[in-house]
Parts: sequence; C-alpha cells; structure tokens
Amino acid sequence: MTNLPEHAGTPGPPEMRAGDADRDRVARVLRDAAGDGRLTLDELDERLDAVYAAKTYADLEPLTRDLPAAGTSAVAGPQTGADWRPVEGAPSWASGIGIMSGFTRSGVWNVPRSFFAFAFWGGGKIDLREARFTEKQVTIRAFAVMGGVEIVAPEDITVHVKGIGVMGGFDHGASAVGAPGSPTVVVKGFAFWGGVDVKRRARRHEKKLRKELRKREDGS
Repeated sequence: MTNLPEHAGTPGPPEMRAGDADRDRVARVLRDAAGDGRLTLDELDERLDAVYAAKTYADLEPLTRDLPAAGTSAVAGPQTGADWRPVEGAPSWASGIGIMSGFTRSGVWNVPRSFFAFAFWGGGKIDLREARFTEKQVTIRAFAVMGGVEIVAPEDITVHVKGIGVMGGFDHGASAVGAPGSPTVVVKGFAFWGGVDVKRRARRHEKKLRKELRKREDGS
C-alpha cells in the first residue's frame, strides 16, 4: 500500500482522488531529481505528463518510488511564505499604462495589493514569475481598448480570472488553484476591441533547469 496520502496531508486509500496540490508536490520532486541528475529530460517530461494525468494516489505513487526524495519532499507539506516575501529595495509598481506605447513589469519586483493596467492603442506585460507579494491576495485590474495586456503567472500560484470582453477577448483559461500557501491573484477588468491574455508558465529557474539538462544530455 502506498504511503502517499499520509505525507500529502490527505489521509486515504490509494483509490482516493488526487488533488491539484498533490500533483504539484510530486512534480516539484521530479524537477528536483532532474536537477540532481537522477532523471533525464525525456524521463522528466514523461513523468510530468503522467503526474498531471493522474487521478488517484495510486497513480502518483509509482512516479517517485525510485527516487531518494520519494518519501520526503515528494509529498512534503505546504509551502511556507518565504518564497513570496517582499524583497527590500526591489521596485514596487502599482500601475502600468500604455497609450500608443507599451509597458513591462517583470523581474524581481514587489507586487502591491492592487495593480492597475491600461492599454489604449498599445500594450503591456505583467510578468509575475519572479515577483514577490506584499499581500496574500492581489487584485490586478486590466483594461484593454484597442490594445492588449499580457499577464504571465507562475504555475504554482492560484489565479482567478473574472474580467469580461466586448468585441474583444478576456482569457479565463489560466484560472487554477496553486500550491498550498501560495498567493492568490485575481484578474478583473474589461477588454474592448482588444484583449487581456492571462497565461501560466514555468518559473524562469525551471526553464533554465530544462536547458541545462538538455545541454547535459547533448554532451553525453
């Protein structure tokens, strides 16, 4: 019998349905194992596909069975808030405006409780993959009129998209629950003859890990 439910913090039999938090925790262990050289990039991709297709604890348990971390970090408890704490001296922007021009908010920056974005005949990008959060919940109000606003959120935070589009688009596909203890980003607003595009992407360090693994394999 698998011991995954005990470590995952959700006691239950192997046939119990797995949640998003369980899948995310196992995925983190697989990425760590790849970084340590225990998995090739192809093996990592194959197992990650299986993780996000898993329906029960029994589906998840074999994916870390041969890894040293399988009994510890693979099913570790919820994240702490350490990764999300504001960085002293980092910029903190409360708005971004692109009128026949553009704006970018990216890198390490402190996100305030409320952020306002407006694009008119222009565009803007709000990248949260290296951002820190001053509050547990952040609201981004994005307005695009004959322009576009792109919001990029890391895969491990909770995102709720609630905006509307009229003769334009407001992408709701990125709404999902993140890892336990992660911030929540609520995206509201309005798109008219324009669009607000919300995406979930791997953090930059994960992309770097994949590149390093590919180089390692190509050189072997």
